[in-house]
Amino acid sequence: RGDHFRPLHRLQQIQFLASDGQVLEGLYYPAATNPAPLIVLMHWAGGDQRDWVEIAYWLQNRGLGGQTEPSQPWLDPSWFPAMPEGVSYGVFTFTFRGCEGGCKTFDRELWLLDAQAAMEVALNILDGIDSERIVAAGASIGADGAADGCYWLNDKFGPACVGAFSFSPGNYLTQPYKEVIASLEASVPPVPAQCLYSVGDTESATTCKEADGTLYVTHEWEGSDHGMMLIQIGRASCRERV
Repeated sequence: RGDHFRPLHRLQQIQFLASDGQVLEGLYYPAATNPAPLIVLMHWAGGDQRDWVEIAYWLQNRGLGGQTEPSQPWLDPSWFPAMPEGVSYGVFTFTFRGCEGGCKTFDRELWLLDAQAAMEVALNILDGIDSERIVAAGASIGADGAADGCYWLNDKFGPACVGAFSFSPGNYLTQPYKEVIASLEASVPPVPAQCLYSVGDTESATTCKEADGTLYVTHEWEGSDHGMMLIQIGRASCRERV
């Protein structure tokens, strides 16, 4: 890894392999500081890694936001809260296989391999990161990928992922979400997780409610929005359940 003073480019294209040899495309948004915490963002089935671009710029906090046509709320940075001065996160995104422009098929088992590969790249390949402060976050298929990938990374390489944040999981990548959360809780050290859902999104609401743990927190909204659609300007406050 680079030393603490070497500047990193603002955006890097990363090509990597899943364990079955599938080539995957990723983007690394290095933080303004080195080393820095890293957030791995996993997209939903309705899009690809480009859905995260403005959120990645916001977390990166290098003054690069506002370059995307705000066709969706998550691409409109005008309402994002201001980042504290000096705070900057590295961000890594990737596109699940078969999902450029939106997923064409539903490849649960293979997407699990993709999520695992992305987490391994985050830990072992990316320059300028704090390898003991990695967080995984995602929406829908990426919501499961975030929790699944976080646990898998720690189980394989030791403590590295310190949290999983999921928008509308649904056991989409073959791993039962509640069992993954239990495994994160049983880890040494235990790993916190948070789950967001709307009450009318029955599959995700059930998935979030079935999981449990002392460090596990859920956030509930009215309506039936799923995945990235939970990111809405002016959305009413949620109910937090611990």
